[in-house]
Amino acid sequence: MPIPEDVTGDEIDKDVRQELQSLPKTLAEDVAKNLVMVARLIDEDPEGAYGYSKVALRLASRVAAVREAAGFAAYANQKYAEALAEFRAARRMTGSVELWPLMADCERGLGRPEKALDMAGAPEVHKLDKAGQVEMRLVAAGARRDMGQLDAAIVTLQSPELASSAVQPWTARLRYAYADALLAAGREREAREWFAKAVEADRDGSTDASDRLAELDGVEFVDALDEDAADREPGQGEDGARD
Repeated sequence: MPIPEDVTGDEIDKDVRQELQSLPKTLAEDVAKNLVMVARLIDEDPEGAYGYSKVALRLASRVAAVREAAGFAAYANQKYAEALAEFRAARRMTGSVELWPLMADCERGLGRPEKALDMAGAPEVHKLDKAGQVEMRLVAAGARRDMGQLDAAIVTLQSPELASSAVQPWTARLRYAYADALLAAGREREAREWFAKAVEADRDGSTDASDRLAELDGVEFVDALDEDAADREPGQGEDGARD
């Protein structure tokens, strides 16, 4: 796959660059460039990111960072079995538990919420950092919802992190998940309160909490283009002239 001229491979993290030092220099550079493309595209063009991840995987399947990137790309494309296999491979290579919540979420994606809950109670969870533990809580709550256990999902999300007034990188998503679970359980007043709290914490627009809050408040959004079209007389073009 083509690599843009502005991509040098030097953009990757120093830890990944260090991993690639086990490869011949030219090969390491090629792998690095493909990993940069995965990171660049994964949010806006997951299919493209997946393509570059497969190239990197073909070039250096014994590098943990490559297996991890391939896992993220597969996950972004909802290829959960493939993502799980890559995450497991990366974990075997590094011994790290960092990917544990993502592995559990892959189990959910494969229709195995019970397995995700088993993983949520495993010793590995205690080795996760705070962000990882919050992520695991979100996955566990999602698994409860998959099983139709709404009240249990709500209880799962109730935690010191949820109650804290401090805003952390995970705060908006945690509050959003709690609000969404409350709404699904028919507790609309409480849901509105927590969607509002999610909006307060969502500084980078990572959720659609503001839209959900507006919905509960009965606010309707009208597309400006649709509104203009409605205002035009029949047979009148977009430029105001008649067809």
